[in-house]
Amino acid sequence: MNKRTALLTLEDGHVFEGFSFGWEGATAGEVVFNTGMVGYPESLTDPSYCGQILVLTYPLIGNYGVPEFLPESPAFESDRIQIRGLVVADYSTESEHWNRKQSLAEWLKAFQIPAITGIDTRTLTQILREEGTMLGKITFDTDIDYFDPNHQHVVAKVSCTEPRLYGKGAKRIAFLDCGCKRSIIRHLSQCNIEIMRLPWNADLSQHDFSGLVISNGPGDPQMCTTTIESARYAIKNNIPTLGICLGNQILALAAGAKTYKLKFGHRGLNQPVKNHENERCYITSQNHGFAVDDSNLPKEFQIWFSNLNDHTNEGLKHKSGRFMGVQFHPEVSPGPMDTTFIFDHFLELL
Repeated sequence: MNKRTALLTLEDGHVFEGFSFGWEGATAGEVVFNTGMVGYPESLTDPSYCGQILVLTYPLIGNYGVPEFLPESPAFESDRIQIRGLVVADYSTESEHWNRKQSLAEWLKAFQIPAITGIDTRTLTQILREEGTMLGKITFDTDIDYFDPNHQHVVAKVSCTEPRLYGKGAKRIAFLDCGCKRSIIRHLSQCNIEIMRLPWNADLSQHDFSGLVISNGPGDPQMCTTTIESARYAIKNNIPTLGICLGNQILALAAGAKTYKLKFGHRGLNQPVKNHENERCYITSQNHGFAVDDSNLPKEFQIWFSNLNDHTNEGLKHKSGRFMGVQFHPEVSPGPMDTTFIFDHFLELL
């Protein structure tokens, strides 16, 4: 492996020295951490990571390589790597798997993504948990400025630009793409419905559909003013609506609630949430840096799920049952209790 020295510098002055195993060019972004043990191809291609330098807390990364980069592969959530940089403790230079086509290092270099290994990610994660998510940069011989993706409209960068149709069925749903994961579309495509994937700023009044899904995505939900208006349009016209991750925040803003930036965000496959309707706990997959302030929910809405680690909002539901949102990803099954029943409930409303 290339032993060229690379530096990870945080905006608070902390500097970590390690070795490069990706593209050898400087990068900057928001430094966040993910606590998942597997699934790095899925994480690196998740549009919700747009503009971020991702720290993987699990120590062994790269040991099963990367499969062939095909659009239909379930290992990829979009058509490119979305992160701006990768940080790991111990990159595995040897990888073995039946569908391996290339190493993680080769994949990163092909997409010009810098990566650094050989640093103490435990200490780094503790810093981020104590001081909060912060800006950072990976550099080599020359320095660069910090970059804050939260000051840019990153949703517009990762959304589709024209309508696309998926699946077949008697009912059609509008799917507002704010940076959606392909796994959501794959799940919905198996549900005997037609999915009309639309750009984040599409005018819903120009389309015919029976239900609305608002996808996940990166950045500050308050920047998605057009999407918020689309959610209000659905509520006003009594159209069944499901928000996922960023979509949950957009639905809350459309209803009149507020959102705020979390100290360090929820990113991983092990986030416990409680369903307030039946008191059951579910282990969920999450990736978000903003949350809904459920202390000021409109009286027509109620708290549906809460995070059992920090008690933040994980879902809301209108008392009529026709408008709902979850902060986690119900299409993923990381725990013993699956949450795909949320899709079932939404589809029943159609």
